[in-house]
Amino acid sequence: MSTPTLSVQNLRTHFFTGAGVAKAVDDASFDVAPGEIVGLVGESGSGKSITGFSVLGLIDAPGRIVGGRVLFKGEDLTTLTPEALRRLRGNRIAMIFQDPMMTLNPVLRIDTQMIEAVQAHTRVSKHAARQRARDALASVGIPSPDERLRAYPHQLSGGMRQRVAIAIALLHDPELIIADEPTTALDVTIQAQILAEMQKLCARSHTAMVWVSHDLAVVAGLADRICVMYAGRVVETGSVDEILERPRHPYTIGLIDSLPEKARRGESLKQIPGMAPSALKLPVGCAFAPRCAYATSLCRSAEPPVTGEGTHLFRCFHPRSGAPA
Repeated sequence: MSTPTLSVQNLRTHFFTGAGVAKAVDDASFDVAPGEIVGLVGESGSGKSITGFSVLGLIDAPGRIVGGRVLFKGEDLTTLTPEALRRLRGNRIAMIFQDPMMTLNPVLRIDTQMIEAVQAHTRVSKHAARQRARDALASVGIPSPDERLRAYPHQLSGGMRQRVAIAIALLHDPELIIADEPTTALDVTIQAQILAEMQKLCARSHTAMVWVSHDLAVVAGLADRICVMYAGRVVETGSVDEILERPRHPYTIGLIDSLPEKARRGESLKQIPGMAPSALKLPVGCAFAPRCAYATSLCRSAEPPVTGEGTHLFRCFHPRSGAPA
């Protein structure tokens, strides 16, 4: 098998606060092959975004990576200097943030920002950089790209700003893209267009992508594999069909059952009882045990190992039968 573009191995990212140590990511592992899209799903606070930030070395104090490895094409990113990481970010590895204003400078025109992004990593003329920026805007469905290039961020709608941020991420045809819920603020039509463009990009250029989302419907239509996160750990991973049609972990089943389209007319929506645990005080044993109907004393005293068959893996002492949720 070819070397994965990204291999996250036993990653641990902790935040050292006055209230204690918050274990935002606690022993997370997954691989992303060239051209593959992996969906990282889970409730808010499960560690999805922090995992993405950790890959790019964007964790600020009081947080830091305290264990594990992040291998990009076989090279451990956690050992690189800040300067070496800067050369990778925006060039071979791109990040698309949920808030486009984390990417865009409000006092600079769009063309200035995009031309600088091109020339920061490639020796090309200003004219060539501008043409590349124009083509990138057109590729994400922005009408009248020449006019948009002359605009300031505040002159664009929220959805338009997000598409500009996505276009900037695609400028250098990166080998890896970390996308942190980038289509949440977009309307359904534009969202579908962006998802289709992302799929074509990955298929055409063998770009690996990690798509962070809480929306299982989006991930199901976009990703090749799904990693379900809970309390900083990947509790189940497998192909889209394996996860959605034969889920084994009770948390995955709860997520699928809580989708609104699963409920019949007039029925109450299902939900997972309880609340996700605080990263400052994770329970002993399986973190999902306090909310799980199948938990036993073993679950509350020991961490479940990773088990499963083939590509379908899960952390559970009492996995379900795998029947459709």
